Amino acid sequence: MNEWNDVGGAGSGVSRRSFVGGSLAAVTVAPLLTGQTETAEAASAATVGGVPPVTVRVVVNGDPVTLRVDPRATLLDTLRERLDLKGTKKGCDRGQCGACTVHLDGRRVLSCLTLAATASGHQVTTIEGLADGDRLHPMQQAFLDHDGLQCGFCTPGQIMSAVAMVDDEGPARSDHEIRERMSGNICRCSAYPRIVDAIRDAQRVMR
Repeated sequence: MNEWNDVGGAGSGVSRRSFVGGSLAAVTVAPLLTGQTETAEAASAATVGGVPPVTVRVVVNGDPVTLRVDPRATLLDTLRERLDLKGTKKGCDRGQCGACTVHLDGRRVLSCLTLAATASGHQVTTIEGLADGDRLHPMQQAFLDHDGLQCGFCTPGQIMSAVAMVDDEGPARSDHEIRERMSGNICRCSAYPRIVDAIRDAQRVMR
């Protein structure tokens, strides 16, 4: 259940924050895909279920990528299984939880409902592409500073949604507006109060 409007307090979780901080840094500084192109063997793969593959040319986290994919493949599965970008999470796989949120040309989209083929010619940004080298994006840093997470599974989607919310749609004017605009991202651990605190502080820096 989405509890953005029914939030409660939680403990500080210092040891958890330290652990997740290290994990988040490791994710964000993962090597990028520099001009990655599928091998000739993969490119000439046989049709799947009688459906021939299509060529997709997309810029992922700033790097051009060319893939041969099943036209029915989702962007989520392509990012995770073909490009090994596991920061984008598969939650409900029905567009209801927001864990798979990425940016398509700067706008937040649910990658589990987006066909990889429709991303051809566009720019895709995942959680791995937010940081500038070892320097975290302000939203990532704010989530760590405010301990805006618990198990961490939904955190990449929360962060990607929050960044696009501010950059593409403009900063929220109140905590209530933050909750309303982030309502598509579910935190099953109910870390909503700290997520709101993180977004409120981060958007001041991002203006």
